[in-house]
This record gives sequence, C-alpha cells and structure tokens, in this order.
Amino acid sequence: MNESTPPLSPVECRALRASAHHLQPVVAIAGNGLTPAVLKEIDLCLNAHGLIKVKLHGIERDDRAALLDGICTELACAPVQSIGNILILWRPKPEGEEAAKPRRRRKPAPKNKKQAAAALERKSRKK
Repeated sequence: MNESTPPLSPVECRALRASAHHLQPVVAIAGNGLTPAVLKEIDLCLNAHGLIKVKLHGIERDDRAALLDGICTELACAPVQSIGNILILWRPKPEGEEAAKPRRRRKPAPKNKKQAAAALERKSRKK
C-alpha cells in the first residue's frame, strides 16, 4: 500500500482531532517496536474505522516521530496528532468489498436454568 494520502488541511485536522477525542487506543506498540504484525493490525483497524488511536509503551521521545513517519509511509495514512504516548491516524475507509464489516456482538449465554428458560420463552413469544 504505497499510495500516499494527501496531507490534511488544518480544518480537517481539527475536525478529526475532535472526532478522535472520545476514542480509546485500538493498537499498542511496546518494546518490540513496529513489527509486521503490528503494521497489519493497524492496517486492519484503519480499514474498519478510518480514524484510530495508537498507544506507545516504552518508546523514547526521539523515536516517536520516526515511528509515526514509518507507519504513515508504510500504510498510506495521514498523521492527525501526536501527543505524549498517543498517535492519532486517519485514512479514508475503503469502499465496496474491501471495507471491513463490523462484527455483531452476540448476547451472553444464560448463567443458570432460570435465565435460560426465560430466554426461550421470550424467543417463542416473538414468533
């Protein structure tokens, strides 16, 4: 994926920073640094969400900028913000079949027989 994402305007950066404010980091980079597995996970998250936060653990301040540049050039994403140990990355979501579909969460299994019976009764009433 060596396509480059065009640089973001200050207005776009501001809007993306505001959108990322409530997000939790979805990928963590620690002592092993930027491995192929980490790059693949960041790529999957960018495909699914478009805007993500990456948490850095134990990365020196001088190495953070190089790490951010490496991620952005390798995955063709745009840096939105780098503050402390958090990187915010953005890439437009792919369209069509390439886009990752969000997974549906299943309801947890009943813990006891009484809950199981109540769930079966509710299910039979729906039909």
